[in-house]
Amino acid sequence: LERSPEHLHTYRITPLSLWNAASAGFTPEDALATLDRYSRYEVPQAVRFWVLETAGRFGMLRLVRGFDRVTPRLSADGTPMSTADGKGIKMIRERYLYLTATSRKVYLEVASNQPTTHFLRPCAYDEAAVPPDERAQLSEEEKKNCFSLRLTDRGTVKQLLLNAMFPVKDEIQLEDGEPLDIALRTTTAAGAPFEPRGYQTEAADALLGSGGTGFGTIVLPCGAGKTIVGMEIMSRLKTNTLIITTNISAVRQWIRELLSKTYLTEDLIAEYTGEEKTIKPVTIATYQILSWRPSKDAPYPHFSVFHERNWGLIIFDEVHMLPAPVFRVVADLQAVRRVGLTATLVREDGCEGFVFSLVGPKRYDVPWKELERSGWIASAECIEIRLDIPESMNIEYATAPQREKHKLASCNPLKIQLTKELVARCPDDKIIIIGQYLDQLAIVAKELDVPIITGKTPSILRDEIYSDFREGRARIIVVSKVANFAIDLPDASVAVQISGTFGSRQEEAQRLGRILRPKERTARFFTLITRNSVEED
Repeated sequence: LERSPEHLHTYRITPLSLWNAASAGFTPEDALATLDRYSRYEVPQAVRFWVLETAGRFGMLRLVRGFDRVTPRLSADGTPMSTADGKGIKMIRERYLYLTATSRKVYLEVASNQPTTHFLRPCAYDEAAVPPDERAQLSEEEKKNCFSLRLTDRGTVKQLLLNAMFPVKDEIQLEDGEPLDIALRTTTAAGAPFEPRGYQTEAADALLGSGGTGFGTIVLPCGAGKTIVGMEIMSRLKTNTLIITTNISAVRQWIRELLSKTYLTEDLIAEYTGEEKTIKPVTIATYQILSWRPSKDAPYPHFSVFHERNWGLIIFDEVHMLPAPVFRVVADLQAVRRVGLTATLVREDGCEGFVFSLVGPKRYDVPWKELERSGWIASAECIEIRLDIPESMNIEYATAPQREKHKLASCNPLKIQLTKELVARCPDDKIIIIGQYLDQLAIVAKELDVPIITGKTPSILRDEIYSDFREGRARIIVVSKVANFAIDLPDASVAVQISGTFGSRQEEAQRLGRILRPKERTARFFTLITRNSVEED
C-alpha cells in the first residue's frame, strides 16, 4: 500500500511481492489473470512482460546440499598448523553447498555480479559427493551451471543475490535441534475449551507440511492469534525454541500463553530481558536486549543466546521490527528452522528483502476482511475527525519550522477536549488513547484521571495496568507508542489516536490491531487530525 486517501487507494506491485507470491505457489500467470479480471482497461504489454520476467526469476537459482571438504587449518601467517604432538597437520572439515542456475545466461550474470564473486566458486555438480537421501533433482543444465559456497556464507549470498534481483530458492534440509516434548492442551489451564482455528493450522501446514521448507514468514492481522500459530509449530517440531519479541510485556504475555495452552511447565520456560537473563529449553527474549551493546564499537554481548543451546526453532515475533544488528546473526542461522510472525510486512526503511532472504519468504497470509467476515476478528469502523487549529496558534504554526509544525499540529489543544467528548459518548466501551508526545499524553491522563503507560513506566507497573484493563478494573488507559506491538488487550473496543507518525503505514495497522480482538460490539478507531496542517498531509 502506497497511500490511502478517501475513496482511492494506491498499491504498488514490487519484485518482492511477486517473489513472495511465487514462493507460496502463485504463478506469474495467476497474477496476470487477476489484473485482467479487475482492470478497467487492458493491462499494458510492458506491465505483462515485467510481471512474467520478474516473477519468473524465482527458482532460476536453487541452493541445494553440497559436499564436505577437509583442508589444513591455517595459522595467522597462512601456514598449516601442526597437531599437538607435532607429528601431523591439523585438519578442518568444512561443509559446502551448491548454487545451481537454470540456464547459462543466468549463470554468467551471477558469475559477473561483483559483490558475490568473493563467496562463489564455479564448479560442476558432483552427485557422488552428496549423501543419497539429500541429492537434488537437477536438470542437466543446472548440473553444468553450478557454483559452490561455504555453508557459513549461505545467508550472506542469499541477501546479496536478492539485491541483484535474483531471489534464491533455498531447498536445503534444515538441521534438528535438541528435542523437547511440547503438546497443546484441549482445555486451557483455566478450564476453557481450546483448539487452534482452521487458518492457524493452515499457516503451520504452509511452513512445515507437504512442500513446506521449515522457514518463512506468516502474515495474519492483529488479533488473529499469531501466538497460537507459533505454539502450533512448536507442538509439531517438539524441539528447544528461542522466541524473540518486542518488549518485556510481550515476553510475559508469551509465557502466560505457553503456560495456559501447552503442557510446558515454568521450569522449562525462561525470560531473557533487561531484567532477567536465564536460558532454558524455551527462552523468550526481546530485540532490545539482543541488539544492545555498551558502546558503538563494542561487540553485541547478548548474541551468545543464539548459540547457548541447540535450538531447533527460532520464532521472530513482529518480524517487521527485526533490528539491523540482528539481521547479521540471522544470516548465520540458515540451518535452523525459523518463522517470522507479523501483521504487516511493510518496513518504512525498505528492508523487507532482508526478512525475505534471511528469515524466509511469506508462506501464508489471510486478509483482515476475510477474518472479519468469519467472525474471528472484530468488525471495525475507522473514523477520521478533523479539527481546526486554534486562532491563537495560527501565527506560531505558520512561522514554525517543519519539524515543529508537526508537533504543534499533533498537540492541538482542541484534541484534549474532543477526546473527553468521545470518552463521554462511549460509556460502555473499554478505551485506549494512543499518542506520540508524552507531555500531551500526560495532560490527557490527568484530565481523565486514568493510568498512563510510556517507555519510562517500570515493567511491573506496566503489567499491573494492562492486567487491570484486561480484568475490568480500569476502563480507559493512555498509552504511548510502546503499545503499538504485541500487546493483547482483548476487550478494547475503542481506540482514539491523538498523535503519531502518520506517514507510517506499519504503525497505523498495528494500532488498529489493538481493538480487533473478537467481541460483541463493533470496534471503532478514531484518528484526530488538525485540518490544513502537515498532519493532514
